[in-house]
Amino acid sequence: MAKYFDVHPANPQRRAIAQIVEIIQSDGLIAYPTDSCFAFGCRLGNRAAIDRIREIRKLDAGHHFTLVCRDFAQLGQFVHINNASFRAIKAATPGSYTFILPATKEVPRRLMHPRKKTVGVRIPDHVVAQAILGELGEPLLSSTLLLPNEPEPLTQGWEIKEALDNQLDAVVDSGECGTEPTTVIDYSDGEPEILRYGAGDPARFE
Repeated sequence: MAKYFDVHPANPQRRAIAQIVEIIQSDGLIAYPTDSCFAFGCRLGNRAAIDRIREIRKLDAGHHFTLVCRDFAQLGQFVHINNASFRAIKAATPGSYTFILPATKEVPRRLMHPRKKTVGVRIPDHVVAQAILGELGEPLLSSTLLLPNEPEPLTQGWEIKEALDNQLDAVVDSGECGTEPTTVIDYSDGEPEILRYGAGDPARFE
């Protein structure tokens, strides 16, 4: 049964955040809010939780997960950013964007694109997500909380607990979340290519 955390959206309770992070560090799988929609989250090396996400969402082996980072400095540990794309990406973060970039050696090989050696990264503009990332001290491996055969992600914490109570270790609720996943921009070749239009304004990358 998933633990349910009702977290204040503007001033997250430190005790609750510490308990959530303890679950993540103990190889738990959580559902948490972001600036686009709810997401699944676990530690980078948590293979069992990754398999659980794949099973819940019915994902194939080629699905790309996202590394959700606290800030630009942390993001830079996991991807290579050339001079041409640096300013545009930095100006758009934090925000509702996922960037596909060449991965560094810090990224486990199984999380990279098998041919391009790229990975998706983002920095959320969300107080609760940032509080979790700050306490954790490392990125969260994430995937949009979109269930099979559903057109949109679930938007309420209680809905998620009801639907996935036996498949999650924790549900973090800080009020209603959005339904639109991030805008995805592929910078793997140095020039922006929009792969998915979503919550982030794509105009600056068009």
